[in-house]
Amino acid sequence: MSRPSVPALKATALRLLAMREHSREELRRKLEAKAEEGDDVEAVLDRMAETGLQSDQRFAESFVRSKGARMGVERLRRELLDRGVSSEVVATALGEGLEDDELSRARAIWLKKFGVVPQDRGDWARQARFLQSRGFAADVIRKLLKEPFNEPA
Repeated sequence: MSRPSVPALKATALRLLAMREHSREELRRKLEAKAEEGDDVEAVLDRMAETGLQSDQRFAESFVRSKGARMGVERLRRELLDRGVSSEVVATALGEGLEDDELSRARAIWLKKFGVVPQDRGDWARQARFLQSRGFAADVIRKLLKEPFNEPA
């Protein structure tokens, strides 16, 4: 694509960022679909980062704020890494406060979905799988469900 496409790519990037924060990698994928040369896309992405319009740190913090009440730390970490955010930025965004609060967040999700203590091993397994799919650690799930079915094998 010729040089005049850069303003169009900038406009597209600004329109995408106006809707919600995006990671650099998400923006790259969306802009490359519109461009023919990767150089133009990289130049636009560099300019967005230089001017502070795009920030992976800000994206990660926004993502954690919006999804944190519904997901465990592991799922948040996995989703951010899948979206192209570096592991250092992910670690900073997740911080210590979120891990400390994991049990209470899991309890809130569990209460909304189930609200009753599992009656048998099948119920326990179903509830545990649900919480695991939301990204909660096994120790948090065990604490929450209190493992009443620990009979010897």
